[in-house]
Amino acid sequence: MLAALCMHAANDNIGINMTNPTSTTDARVLIHTSMGDITVALYGDTPLHRANFLRLAREGYYDGVLFHRVIKNFMIQTGDPDSKTAGPDAMLGAGGPDYTIEAEIVYPRHFHKRGVLAAARTGDNVNPERRSSGSQFYIVTGNVYSEGQMKGLEHNLEMQNLQNIFNSLAAQHNDTIMAMRRSRDREGLMALQEQLAAEAEKIAAENPVKLTPEQIDIYTTVGGAPHLDGTYTVFGEVTEGLEVVEKIENVATGRADRPTEDVKIISMEILDE
Repeated sequence: MLAALCMHAANDNIGINMTNPTSTTDARVLIHTSMGDITVALYGDTPLHRANFLRLAREGYYDGVLFHRVIKNFMIQTGDPDSKTAGPDAMLGAGGPDYTIEAEIVYPRHFHKRGVLAAARTGDNVNPERRSSGSQFYIVTGNVYSEGQMKGLEHNLEMQNLQNIFNSLAAQHNDTIMAMRRSRDREGLMALQEQLAAEAEKIAAENPVKLTPEQIDIYTTVGGAPHLDGTYTVFGEVTEGLEVVEKIENVATGRADRPTEDVKIISMEILDE
C-alpha cells in the first residue's frame, strides 16, 4: 500500500558530491581484523565509493573501528569512527565524516549476494537520494532462498518500487502538499494522492522490477539479502577471507546487535589500485 501524503517528509539530507575519482578500474584492499584477514575488491564502476574507500584506508581512518552491528544470516557492519573509543554501553552507528556520497546503484549488475560490500545510509524518509555514509559499510552474509520465496521477494520488490516512485512524485509536489496541510485541505490532499498513485502505477507498469536469472541462481544457491537490492550502493565484494566474515557473523551479540566482545579492524592495506 502506498504511504499517505500526510506521512511524506521533506528532504533535509545534506551531502557533497565527490568529483574526479582517480580511476575506474577495480582495486583490492586487505582488511586486517582481530579475527583474521579479509581481501576485498572495489568495483571500478562505482568510482566515487572506490576512491573514497581507498582514501580513508590510506589515511588510516578505519584503523581501530569496531564491527558495531552484527546480525547472523544478514550482515556485519563497520566504519563508525566513534566506535574506536566507545565504552561497552555506547550506542553506535551515527558516526562518520562530515559528508555523504552520491549514490552509485549499479543494479542489477551489482546486487546483494553473499560477500558483497555495500554502503550504509540513512533512510529514504530523510535521504530520498539514497546518498551513502561517508565511511560506514556492511558485508552481506544473508540467507539461501527457495524458488517460491524468490517469487514472493520479487513481488515485494515490485511493491517497494511502486512506493519509491510514489515517494519521488510526492517529493516533487512537496510545496503544494505543505500548503494543503497548512490550510487543512484534506479533500485536496486525497485528490492529489489518488492522482500521484495512478501516475506511480503507470510508471511502475512501464518499468517492471524483475529479478535476473543470475540473481535467482545466486540467491537460491549462495544466498544474500535480495530485499535490499536496488536501494543501497553495492561497491565491492570479498575475494578472500569469507570464512573470517562468517566467524564475525557468528559472534555473540547484545544490545543493538553489537558484539559482546569487541571485533575490530586493525588496519587496511591497499594491494592494487
